[in-house]
Amino acid sequence: MGRKPDRRTARGRRHRDDRDYPSGVRAGTPSERRGTGRCRTRRRRRDRAGPSRHRLRFTSPNSSDRAGGAVTQPLPPYTIGRVVGVEPLTPRMRRITCASDRWRGARSIAPDQQVKLFFARDGGTPEVPAAPEDGSGIGGWYARYLAVPEERRPWMRSYTVRALDPDAGRMVIDFVLHGDGSHDSGPASRWAARAAIGDVLGVLGPAVAGYRSPSGQAVRLLAGDETALPAIAATLEALPPDVRAVAVIEVADAAEQQELSSPAEVEVHWVHRPASLIDAVRSVRLPAGEVFAWVAGEASAVRAVRRHLVGERGLDKRAVAFTGYWRRDLTQDDAPTEQDVADATEQMEAAGTTG
Repeated sequence: MGRKPDRRTARGRRHRDDRDYPSGVRAGTPSERRGTGRCRTRRRRRDRAGPSRHRLRFTSPNSSDRAGGAVTQPLPPYTIGRVVGVEPLTPRMRRITCASDRWRGARSIAPDQQVKLFFARDGGTPEVPAAPEDGSGIGGWYARYLAVPEERRPWMRSYTVRALDPDAGRMVIDFVLHGDGSHDSGPASRWAARAAIGDVLGVLGPAVAGYRSPSGQAVRLLAGDETALPAIAATLEALPPDVRAVAVIEVADAAEQQELSSPAEVEVHWVHRPASLIDAVRSVRLPAGEVFAWVAGEASAVRAVRRHLVGERGLDKRAVAFTGYWRRDLTQDDAPTEQDVADATEQMEAAGTTG
């Protein structure tokens, strides 16, 4: 896994986060595996807590139908947001702030909060079907969306809400940039790379589904790649000061590290590829006591980490929340695989068991 991480204590800094890809990807696709793999560790405690936002996802109708989950939940509101801010966070991540009067007075639903973003194929204003009036909810709406001719149907991608300002009516989303901004980069990455003040973006949500809150004193283990970084950063900001947390984050290299803030005592492990998330998690020594784990990122890596936590560390399955944000060699436009359906089933069963 490369050389052992340096450990040191830091206080009072800031943070960042994001996602887009093949197969339900959220923030950035870690497709390039070059450079020297290293894991760096920092222990930090912050004096200020930022807004609570983590990452959620309303369930994909395809996977939910086949997994036995309900897809009749009400459709979240659809809004056209206008870009009012663009900020580079790292060489591969860009923060976009959008505004809409419809977001005034809105509030964060839970630490796991997600939106569906829509990108018009012609670069204009994305249009989506109206909410169904027959009670079919998200499932019925999704069927209408798929019925729109492909040449007119806007691309849809899932992203984490990094921040929501109800007073200003603003929403912040962090995007991982892939490739060189060409057609091969994907619609969300292309849009984010070129976004300018005044551009528009379709937003469905925010919404949350199946979020499980751990008991107050449980040690939080947050693990993921750069696609999970926005959610990890937001979760750390929202932690109470009397809990402990360990974050393990895989990124391309040191340039992709971000400052993370939390009122809690947090130990942060940065993993530089080609070192892997699973190897880093295996090597981490967790504090004594009850542990609640949240794992997100590339689907196969997420499964490997989850198997390790349950099979080798002995965590209860219900104590591991996991989400495959993206699938290697697939996009969110592709149908779910059998493994996707199995994962969705297990996620819903665990969420139902824990209430």
